[in-house]
Amino acid sequence: MHVHDLLQLTALDLTVLWGEDSLLAREVSGVTATDLEDPARFLQPGELVLSGLVWWAPGDDREKVDRFVAALADAGAAALLAGEETHGTVPEVLVESCRAHRVALLAVPAHTTFRAITEAVYLRRWGDLSRRPAGHYALPENVRTELAGLLAEGAAPDALLDRAFAHLGGPACHLLTATGRVVARTPAAPELTHRQARRDVAAGAGTTLRIEGEQGPYDAWFLHLRGADDAPPRVLHEIAEVLAQYRHHDSARETAARRAADALLALAAADTAERSALDAALHACGLPADGPFRVVVAALGDAEPDQAVRALAEALRHSPDEPFAAGLLPGGQPAAVIAAGSGKATPSPLDAIWPALHECRPQAPLHAGVSGPAATAGDLDSALRQARYALAAARSAAPDGAAVTSVDELTTLGALLSGVPAEVRTAFSSRVLGPLARGGSASHRMLMETLEVFLAQHGSWARTAEILHLHVNTVHYRIQRIETLTGRDLSRLDHKLDLHAALLCR
Repeated sequence: MHVHDLLQLTALDLTVLWGEDSLLAREVSGVTATDLEDPARFLQPGELVLSGLVWWAPGDDREKVDRFVAALADAGAAALLAGEETHGTVPEVLVESCRAHRVALLAVPAHTTFRAITEAVYLRRWGDLSRRPAGHYALPENVRTELAGLLAEGAAPDALLDRAFAHLGGPACHLLTATGRVVARTPAAPELTHRQARRDVAAGAGTTLRIEGEQGPYDAWFLHLRGADDAPPRVLHEIAEVLAQYRHHDSARETAARRAADALLALAAADTAERSALDAALHACGLPADGPFRVVVAALGDAEPDQAVRALAEALRHSPDEPFAAGLLPGGQPAAVIAAGSGKATPSPLDAIWPALHECRPQAPLHAGVSGPAATAGDLDSALRQARYALAAARSAAPDGAAVTSVDELTTLGALLSGVPAEVRTAFSSRVLGPLARGGSASHRMLMETLEVFLAQHGSWARTAEILHLHVNTVHYRIQRIETLTGRDLSRLDHKLDLHAALLCR
C-alpha cells in the first residue's frame, strides 16, 4: 500500500496539504497514532503517523513544530496525517515545517476517525499480503498455516509467539506494552518486571518492533527480541503482522467490555441503584458480586477521556490478580471498579506504575484518585465520591505532572485539605487570615512569619522568640496584633486550628 492509495478512499475525505508525487508514492508499512511532542522512540520506518495535534497550541514557536516533524523525517515516516478537530484546521506553521523537512502532510477532517484510517490501512495491507505469492513469504508455509489456525481458534499471544518462533529454535522474545508490561513471552524468555523491560528496550539491546493497530501512547505493543540476530527482519515483521491481526480481532472483545464497564459505572454514580441491577452489571464485567471493591477515577489533563481510560486500564493490567472494569462515568470522567478480592483490601500499586505511564506522554498531566475499600456493591457510590476527592488531592499535589492519591493516604490535615477545590481553599485562607493574607506591607509579612513559627512550635513563646531572635515580649506583642487583625484567640485550640488550616490553604 502507498500513501496516495489513501486519497482514493473517498470515505476518509483526506486532503493533501503538502506532498510531492514521489513522497505520496512511498510504501506504507503501518500506522501509529501519537500526540507526543517528541515521538521519535515510538516510530518505525514507513509508518503513517496520525496526530490530533494536542501537543501544539497557538502561539508555540516554530522550533517546537520543527522538532516534531524532524522526528518523523529522521524515523522515515511515510506521511503525517494531522487531525483538524482539535484546532479547527491544520496550522500553517506545520505545513511549512513539513515542506522544509520533506514529510508529506494530509489533513484529516473532524468527521473521519483515526480508527477508520487505521482499519482502512490494516485491511488493505492484509489484502495485499493475502495476494502475495507463496515464495514471497519469509515464514514457512506450515508455520503460516498453523498461525492462521491459532488465530481462528482465538489462541492467546503466548501460543502465537511460541509457534511463530519454534522453527527458529525458540529464541527469547517478549511482547511488551509501552509501560513495560509483559503481554506474552516465549518459553526461553525470562520473567521481567516492567522496570526491567523498559530498561532493556531503552538500552537498545536486541531488536524492538512496534505492532500495528489502533492504540494510544499508553497501551501500544512492541515485539522485543533479546538477541539482535535471533530472527531475520522479514520473519520478525511477518510475526508482528500476525500479532497485529490478533489485536484487531481482540478489539471487538475490548469494545464489549468497555460498554459493560460504562453501564456499571453509570449505576455506581446513581444515588440509588437496585442491588439486582448492580449484581447483573458486575457479572457482565466479569467481576464478583461480593466485595471488597475499590473505585479509581483518573484524569489526563482536562481532555481526552478515552486516552485516560486506556492509560488507567493499562496501569490496572499490571495487577492481573485484581479484575477490573474501566470506562467512562455518565459525565465523561474516566473511572474503574476493581475487585480487590477476599481479604485483600489494599489498593492496587498504581503509584508504582504511574511514572512509567507518564513517561509515555510526559507533556500531559496524568492523575488518579483511589477510594477506600467498599465492602459491598451498594457502597460503590460512596467509594466513587472518595475517589473523586482523592483525585482532586492528586491534582493539587502535582498540577503539571503525574500523581496517584488514595484516600487511605489522607491522614493529615494538609493532605485532607489538598482535595478541597483551589478556589475554596483560597477563599477560606483569605477570609481567616484577613489582612495578613494580602501581605501588602512589611509588617504584615513579619506577622505572618511569626504566626507560622508560633504554630509550628505548638504555641511556645520561648521557642518562637529563640527561632526568630526576638525578645519574648516582642512575640507577645506580635501575637496580640495577629489576634486583632484576624479576630482569632490563639489561646484557644479551635482558633489555632483555623489559622493553621488557613496557612495550609494558601
